[in-house]
Amino acid sequence: MKQLRILVAVGVLALGSVGAGGTAEAGPASPGCPTAQIFATNNTAIITDPADPRLRTRLTRFDHEVRQIIHANGARPGASTLLDGVFWSGDLKQTTYERSREFAVDRVGRDGLHHIAGVIAKQYDQESVLTFRCLPRTAPDTDAVEIRADGVSATRLHDALLADPEARDRLSGGSVALGGRLILVAPLEDLALARKFTADLGVDWNTAEVRYGDEEFVV
Repeated sequence: MKQLRILVAVGVLALGSVGAGGTAEAGPASPGCPTAQIFATNNTAIITDPADPRLRTRLTRFDHEVRQIIHANGARPGASTLLDGVFWSGDLKQTTYERSREFAVDRVGRDGLHHIAGVIAKQYDQESVLTFRCLPRTAPDTDAVEIRADGVSATRLHDALLADPEARDRLSGGSVALGGRLILVAPLEDLALARKFTADLGVDWNTAEVRYGDEEFVV
């Protein structure tokens, strides 16, 4: 998967509990915030045409296979969401497109999540797989935010990236669920930039959900 920074939804700052691996994780206080999330795809092609038929796949088989990987490695797979990704390629100097899925994962610790993502990256020949663990804002491992907001299309995301070189270079891109829900994962140090970028997308910050946690690109 390319360096996914933006993805898509709205809600609650999760309270933490200590899970496997000895690190704080999101507890069950918020049904919208699972223990962890994995963002992955089986795509290895560079797609520059938004009308490319490969972007219409629903990744159904991939969904089943990843769920099996999660289960086989001792975690519990939750809901899976189909995403339309728009990413900026510094090498190509243009946007690329990608279908991917967000997988909710429960009953998993830091090390277990890293292992599962590594298995997915290897099996599907991915440069990296993004993981995000929901954590309390003040947890020692918290280094990122996930911003979720409704009312954003992939086309609007594409146009906003082209119009904002700083966001394009530092946030890299993002994804939108089919219903128009944006998920932006950004380093905590780029929270101000991410907030400005989402405002440019037309997002009302007062209606956006901000989750805190730990992001990792697993190779």
